[in-house]
Amino acid sequence: MRGIDTQVRKIRREIFKEVANMAYHSTNLVEDMEALPYKLVDANNSPYWGNIYREREIVRERTRLAMGMSLRPEDEPVQVSQGVEESNIDEKYYEPPLMQVISSACNACPENRYEVTNKCMGCLAHPCNEVCPRGAITMKDGRSVIDQEKCIKCGKCKTVCPYDAISHQQRPCAAACGVGAIGSDEHQRACIDNSKCVSCGQCMVSCPFGAIADKSQIFQLIRAMQSGRKIIAQVAPAFVGQFGPNVSPARIKTALKELGFYDVYETAIGADMGALAEAEHYVHSVATGELPFLLTSCCPSWSEMAKKFFPETIDKISNALTPMVATARVIKEEHPDASVVFIGPCASKKLEASRRTVRSDVDFVITFEELAGMFEAKGINLEEVAENDKMEDATAAGRGYSVAGGVANAIEACIKEYYPDTEIHIEHAESLAECKKILMLAKAGKKTGCLIEGMACPGGCVAGAGTNIAIPKAVKELESFKAATERKLPEKK
Repeated sequence: MRGIDTQVRKIRREIFKEVANMAYHSTNLVEDMEALPYKLVDANNSPYWGNIYREREIVRERTRLAMGMSLRPEDEPVQVSQGVEESNIDEKYYEPPLMQVISSACNACPENRYEVTNKCMGCLAHPCNEVCPRGAITMKDGRSVIDQEKCIKCGKCKTVCPYDAISHQQRPCAAACGVGAIGSDEHQRACIDNSKCVSCGQCMVSCPFGAIADKSQIFQLIRAMQSGRKIIAQVAPAFVGQFGPNVSPARIKTALKELGFYDVYETAIGADMGALAEAEHYVHSVATGELPFLLTSCCPSWSEMAKKFFPETIDKISNALTPMVATARVIKEEHPDASVVFIGPCASKKLEASRRTVRSDVDFVITFEELAGMFEAKGINLEEVAENDKMEDATAAGRGYSVAGGVANAIEACIKEYYPDTEIHIEHAESLAECKKILMLAKAGKKTGCLIEGMACPGGCVAGAGTNIAIPKAVKELESFKAATERKLPEKK
């Protein structure tokens, strides 16, 4: 569903716009929050659920999350605006859990189930029956029937069916989760095991009912901008193409200044610094045999997964700062009185910024999707913005970080340029399921001497949970952006 303008995406975008509107214009925040479900859900037309009461309830919960608040308890009478005073400030860090299931929106999808569809021809061979190890398949009224009590979900029946008549039903959010963090509550609705979750957001973008959402800081960011503080944006390289085919990098930079940002930096500055640092780390630690392998550090969900599920790899994770943190430190060195907002495609960057060691560097994190809501609320038409400012901070290598394999490619290019006598072994994995596989191989000693790049999102950062366009289109835009970059590699100092 990525890149398709579904009703789920429309609802999310509308909520972000309305929350931004409240931050910009509200004179009575409590009243406006309570009125929002009635503004967005017409009593005579409930297009999404066919039930205005359920739809308004979902809007209430989405509004709370979009304002950085937690969901309300289901068994207590809590108003949608309760606790808003704590969020109506210009400094508020994300409180875990970041990813939350809106119970009223969850469809309680089957977790893992094989079912015979009406494509079954009731064939004489009946291979599904023959291969079933538990005798769970019988014929009834000329069609195969699966006894769910006996079925062990092995999938052999589906594999041998000549008519593709057996369907494997999976909960989409659970299928997208590479760490097995999605389970069920007592009502068979999805729930998230926060001890496993690494906040990549793939469950959120895979739910066809929009039942999983993350918290936002757009309200607090706008409050900070209204307070007169100097707010500087750093923009992840995946931004190209995210706001329309005619919206150039120069237009984005100018538009951000029109929105109220004091200045705009490329996060690819920090990526350039990271590529040099990790190249040096590889040469002096892995190539010498001091470390068996080295894991890149730029994807927080990948790093968090390694720490949670493979704690023995912690000392193999590169000690280089992530591009977000490295760029923030550059900004605050040049502007000590500024607050920094990271604008990117990534949900897990929100939790990275809330870590004790990062809080002094990054003050706010918002996604491209959330930024679009701010532009809409302000009435800024990006295609009409003048191209007054250029994006020319970084190299092609740093900008390439946002595509799967781009981190490893940048590090490899730096090693070849500055350490030409070093033999390099590069691996990269995209999606948490593939990341787990490669870490298991590394743990077993099968990746000795390797630099291993891990990306939680299939496709890399351009496939992050906060992006606006289809992944192939985003990759194409990024490659064009890289090709137009004059400087190809960062300079070693």
